[in-house]
Amino acid sequence: MTHAAPVSPVDRAGLRERVDRALTEFLAGQRARLTRVDEALVPVAEAIEAFVLGGGKRLRPAFAYWGFRGAGGVDGDQVLTALAALEFVQASALIHDDLMDRSDTRRGEPAVHRRFATRHRAAGWGGDPDGFGDSAAILLGDLCLVWSDELLHSAGLDLRAVARARPVFDEMRTEVTVGQYLDVLTQATGDTSVERASKVARYKSAKYTVERPLLLGAALADASEDVRTTYSAYGLPLGEAFQLRDDVLGVFGDPAQTGKPAGDDLREGKRTYLVAAAVEATDDAGRELLLSQLGDPGLDERGVARLRELIEASGALARTEQRIVTLTDSALAALAAVDLDTEARQALVDLAIAATRRAD
Repeated sequence: MTHAAPVSPVDRAGLRERVDRALTEFLAGQRARLTRVDEALVPVAEAIEAFVLGGGKRLRPAFAYWGFRGAGGVDGDQVLTALAALEFVQASALIHDDLMDRSDTRRGEPAVHRRFATRHRAAGWGGDPDGFGDSAAILLGDLCLVWSDELLHSAGLDLRAVARARPVFDEMRTEVTVGQYLDVLTQATGDTSVERASKVARYKSAKYTVERPLLLGAALADASEDVRTTYSAYGLPLGEAFQLRDDVLGVFGDPAQTGKPAGDDLREGKRTYLVAAAVEATDDAGRELLLSQLGDPGLDERGVARLRELIEASGALARTEQRIVTLTDSALAALAAVDLDTEARQALVDLAIAATRRAD
């Protein structure tokens, strides 16, 4: 007897399909809008469509939706449309992040700045192709952030609900932006402390991946203080665990699954918790090797393999894996502290597992 595979929490209630439909409809309107300005903006519309619709786990709208439902919110397409705005915040962050890290790819496709540099070269335009690509990526990332606002406000929700959600949405976008700056600063200063790595992870990714989407859904549902407190107690550790998993994949992940070359985080010089733990635990020779190779864009596969061995031998990988487990367990324990809708509670449990599981 065969059993059907369990439905992903992102797919329950037709969630992924409904979010994708909302994004598709919104982007179709934006394409028409840009085309009316100038036909030269069609590639801009195409690039954002490809980036937003061409991948992504839809975790942020899922956390927001089940946070909304868990707080007693009633399902409706207008809510899903508003929560789809989170995908434009994510797109903005990733487009800018790829530019700052000089990444060549995202999800197996050329990063936006590389895409527009290639377009410049192919057309034989004047000036620097890479400078053009960089400028385009900055502007497209900004445009996605503008559109996140527009989608939230044009979804058709009651204005009182939007007014409740607005402070959460604003705080989230501030946090991810300053988190990006702290990441850049940390790479520039060479700070390899575990404390700094944890703070960067918390603000650059953790809060806007889980906690703020949950609180956004809670605000739309006019949730009680108890529910909001529980969502923070669940969302903060889970968001950090999610980022730690991403950090592990950035060093040890399969490019076929991550969409980026193996060891890219090492070439980019990311001062992650994983790297900080290795610096803290390894001997002087290992520390010198790691810090001398970290951030070398020319690091080859042999060099990546050597640093992987060093990180694993130092115990940093095992320490990071254990921290993921501890943080996830803490998040799941927090859900028991408040009365939530049964389906929403189970979806949040399943989301925690999906967000932190190993890729293998």
